Amino acid sequence: MSAKNDKPLGRGLDAILGGVKIPSANPQSHHTVGSNSFIKLESIEANPYQPRTKFDEEELQELAQSIKTYGLIQPVTVRPVENGKYQLISGERRFRAAKLAGLTEIPAFVRTADDVQTVQMALVENIQRSDLNAIEIALSYQMLMEECNLSQTDIASKVGKNLSTISNYLRLLKLSTDAQVAVRDNRISMAHARAIVPVEDEQLQQKIVKQIENEALSVRQTESLVKKLLSESKTPKTKVKITLSDEVRNFQSDLSKKLKTKVNIRKDISGKGSLTIPFNSDEELKRIIQILQ
Repeated sequence: MSAKNDKPLGRGLDAILGGVKIPSANPQSHHTVGSNSFIKLESIEANPYQPRTKFDEEELQELAQSIKTYGLIQPVTVRPVENGKYQLISGERRFRAAKLAGLTEIPAFVRTADDVQTVQMALVENIQRSDLNAIEIALSYQMLMEECNLSQTDIASKVGKNLSTISNYLRLLKLSTDAQVAVRDNRISMAHARAIVPVEDEQLQQKIVKQIENEALSVRQTESLVKKLLSESKTPKTKVKITLSDEVRNFQSDLSKKLKTKVNIRKDISGKGSLTIPFNSDEELKRIIQILQ
């Protein structure tokens, strides 16, 4: 991903959908559902559920040149929508390259699919076949869970991945937006990002990301850095012992004698503290109360 791609990242469906809604299917077309057909490019709309946010222009040009030479070998998959139009289910990279190659129509497999099926097919196809970055894949998995009501186990089965792999991708979405952008733009690797996930403080995450970039830290070095920082954050701060003034110490001594029990007065540097009067039985407590009254 280019660092110039500054599209904001989120942790929900809007990051992928952008608020776009699919129109209701009301096909008015002569192409038969379930068939392979040649469809005019101008009749095909992009899929708003496409998780990829950027296509490599050089790779598109290479594919376009291949299409000019050999034609589009693998059809795209579309579904009929309103006004005789079609919507891509999968194959947007081929669709874009065909435009660059100057084609006016392309081979397409026409099928029906409701919105949920469209989401599933588009995301699964892209996860399996496209070079999505780790954040785009994570968002795709999240969308399969939230929009299609699939469990991580369901997703693992559909995309042919281990359950732990799905979980590792989804954990990336716990990162701050800045850290996610660093992964998206290939400034840090997914392995680096996974090492940062345990750090909850977003400013500390950003500090670690900058250190990874500036010092070219390895994943192991990043893990050690995170472990050190987390350890330091959990280390209890040394309490400063405050010496009581003569007046307070004298009061403490006099009160101890009066109550016939040891009285403890403690305070910190802010002036806050406690006065403790211990007792060993109900009878002793009653005695202390009577004296204080």
